[in-house]
Amino acid sequence: MDRRDFLKRAAALGAILAVDMKLAGEAFAKKEPVVAKGTVAGASGELVAVMGGEPEVMLQRMLAEMGGISKFVKNGDRVVLKPNIGWNRTPEQAANTNPQLVGEMVKQCLAAGAKEVLVFDHTCSDWQKAYAMSGIEDAVTNAGGKMVPGNDKSYYVAVDLPKGVKITSTTIHKILMDCDVWFNIPVLKHHSGAKMTAAMKNYMGIVWDRQILHKTDLQQGIADINSWSKKPALHIVDAYRVVKANGPQGTTPDDVVTLKALFASADPIAVDTASGKFFNQVRPDITLDDISHIGKGQALGLGTMNLDAVNVKRITIK
Repeated sequence: MDRRDFLKRAAALGAILAVDMKLAGEAFAKKEPVVAKGTVAGASGELVAVMGGEPEVMLQRMLAEMGGISKFVKNGDRVVLKPNIGWNRTPEQAANTNPQLVGEMVKQCLAAGAKEVLVFDHTCSDWQKAYAMSGIEDAVTNAGGKMVPGNDKSYYVAVDLPKGVKITSTTIHKILMDCDVWFNIPVLKHHSGAKMTAAMKNYMGIVWDRQILHKTDLQQGIADINSWSKKPALHIVDAYRVVKANGPQGTTPDDVVTLKALFASADPIAVDTASGKFFNQVRPDITLDDISHIGKGQALGLGTMNLDAVNVKRITIK
């Protein structure tokens, strides 16, 4: 399927992630949120999918549907945002989280009264080049936030992962230990090893020894590090531009499709399940079974893959 055919199909399906294909199509046609039946014990039980707008507008609408930023950020809070800034790539190459989305989230947190908003990643490319080339550094500083490096082992502190199967301890960036609230803001894209990057895979940027995951069992290791006890307030998956092949960086412009979507939930399993269903529209050869860290995370009790048990709101912006 080429890019043009996919965009036609995505529009016809109404950015389908859906609990029910017919219900989702009706929801987008009416341009009204539709709520599926059921709730999730121990999680927010809510997932918001937005399509069709610019990153800032989709984020604003998502937060409104979630009850507003003040539901998550209180006056005087120290907030940390963890986007994907792993690669020395431009925003158009889509290897990193969209800078417009990150900048708007900084503004939202500060408007809610946050004392400071810190942004970091343990990058794969040179951290200074990645921060700059991604556009995230400028977006964050212009919005009033602060970039924090993640390139030195001294920034990380040891934690136990008692639920871990293959990885039972790791080291986490200390600003996450010290903050009042944090948000996980990955980009949705292809990954040669994990098959897909979204909320769960983005945790590899909060730990120091990311190589141990590759050396043991990548899919189980991703699930294991997601079992860390201090959970983000929300997982906000950027699907504005998506690397559909040759991830995690992509190699040519043909690897990138512009889909203008966003998914958010406090449940990492639900949001990655939704993201995986959406990604499957670009890559029919990659299924949820292939992205096995999602199922392994469910087995650890981190959330649910059963979207019938989640209150799903679908919004199209025109």
